Amino acid sequence: MTATARTEPTPKQMTADDVVGRLRSGMTIGIGGWGSRRKPMALLRALLRSDVTDLHVVTYGGPEVGILAAAGRMSRLTFAFVSPDVANPLTGGSVPGLDPHFRAARQAGRLRCTELDEGMLLLGLQAAAWRVPFLPTRVGLGSDLFRLDPELRTVRSPYPGPGGGEGEELVAQRAIPLDAALVHLNVGDARGNAAFTGPDLYFDDLLLEAAIDGYVSVERLVPTEHLVAEAGDVTRLRISRLFTTGIVEAPRGALPTECLPDYDRDDEWQSRWLATAKDDDAREALLQEWARG
Repeated sequence: MTATARTEPTPKQMTADDVVGRLRSGMTIGIGGWGSRRKPMALLRALLRSDVTDLHVVTYGGPEVGILAAAGRMSRLTFAFVSPDVANPLTGGSVPGLDPHFRAARQAGRLRCTELDEGMLLLGLQAAAWRVPFLPTRVGLGSDLFRLDPELRTVRSPYPGPGGGEGEELVAQRAIPLDAALVHLNVGDARGNAAFTGPDLYFDDLLLEAAIDGYVSVERLVPTEHLVAEAGDVTRLRISRLFTTGIVEAPRGALPTECLPDYDRDDEWQSRWLATAKDDDAREALLQEWARG
């Protein structure tokens, strides 16, 4: 009996421009992170250097939404919130606010928006990851979401309630399948595995599982045998190469958002960016500068 040779996984290392070269106008793109936390900004800078446009973006939104809106790269947005979350220099706390570039694009009718509760967005991604058409939830019942989204539906449970009788009516949160997902993690390997070392994974794993193609940028690439040690705990190794199409080494690749514990967000840059909302020339100049990295 002849032993079968072990096949090593193919390395998936790419550049940011390689990733964007695989994206196409009109795609539905999930963007990882949360607010101004661990956004894949190096990948988005590469996107601004390309001619990709007309995107449907799905995100727990931070400054990437205002940047893509101001650059005219997206036509639709599915989101739970859009907040720059810039630090308040007087108190040290954060100012959630509403991104003025996003506001301007929406008020001008340049964006078709689908607003969801945070839990509904999570369930939409989970349904796509599980390849089911929807997941039932009580979230959203009795809210204005049905007025804002006339396509939202309810479904009646086929099972009786605890006291018997007819099953309850639930929101049917439809799946949110993605053509591609872009996320940023702290550390990974060339095979496409990655780990977070900060306080939260957010929902980067779900975005990758809900997508046809998943692209991960990381602060640093290490040999596979060192990945768990670099992560600090095997439970932080949550991004599997099974859901990764390509991985990019991009030091400080989340700036101007934070990537703890590696670095904090760049509030000075974000404040400069927000201040360009009513100055077309300053906005374009800062966009061009940022896209060049």
